[in-house]
Amino acid sequence: MPHSLSQFLPDEFNPKDGICLIAGKELYPELVADRMRQQEVRSRLIAWEEETRDSLYDAFPNDHRIRLKVGKLGRMLKSLKNYDVKWAMMAGQITPGRLFKDLYPDLKAVTLLAKLKHKNAETIFGSVSEEISKIGVELIDARAFLDDQMASKGPMTPTNDKVRPEFIVHGIEIAKEIARLDVGQSVVIRKGTVVAVEAFEGTDRMLRRAGSFDTDQLVFIKTVKPDQDYRFDVPVFGMKTLQVMMEAGIQHAYLEANNTIILEKEKVLEQASAWNIQITGF
Repeated sequence: MPHSLSQFLPDEFNPKDGICLIAGKELYPELVADRMRQQEVRSRLIAWEEETRDSLYDAFPNDHRIRLKVGKLGRMLKSLKNYDVKWAMMAGQITPGRLFKDLYPDLKAVTLLAKLKHKNAETIFGSVSEEISKIGVELIDARAFLDDQMASKGPMTPTNDKVRPEFIVHGIEIAKEIARLDVGQSVVIRKGTVVAVEAFEGTDRMLRRAGSFDTDQLVFIKTVKPDQDYRFDVPVFGMKTLQVMMEAGIQHAYLEANNTIILEKEKVLEQASAWNIQITGF
């Protein structure tokens, strides 16, 4: 039976157990915090300097929040322990480039990174989740509380200009394969041709690059890894990406249903319809 608060919560979840929200950039963690507040979940916050929005930080009382430099793993674990919570949730991206600059790793983080042969979201956050588990806190699914914000199967906006099914099947196969290889989660295709593949640059820059080819019938496809760990790196689609699609002249988005979060879903779909951008779940 799905949990009454969210299908993505563990069966044994109790709002009084407490969740620490480890919050990254932009709107996503704010939506999660709002939902937790509405459902009277005891919540605490770990925010990152120059990443987490001030509006989210300011919404928590002083003794329920802390702001840390990215890389301070030891202090993060100490804060989690002091909060006396059973669960933690990672929501929101950290600027990818911080892996190369403006990272302030403490000894705990340096030791963790040194052990990793490959450094990507899955290996880094997977190792961090193991450290969190060692102090008796468990990471939960990053889709929790946002059930109504998930992409659903089939057309989510009016459909006029249909894309041939074989092109979509081909695009999904490519997207799944690059996700499996841990390159990225998105591709742009055109009539059986791969126009752009997402890598470290992120979705929006890939879409702008695809749009620079100045062609028609481009299709954006976003998926998850075949063995996706839903505690982190869950694909997100929001108003910012929709705006980039419009500017790049990309009129079709195919998002993996029940796995892709559409932030402010109602607003995004309404705007997509106004711009004649078709959004479909697969």
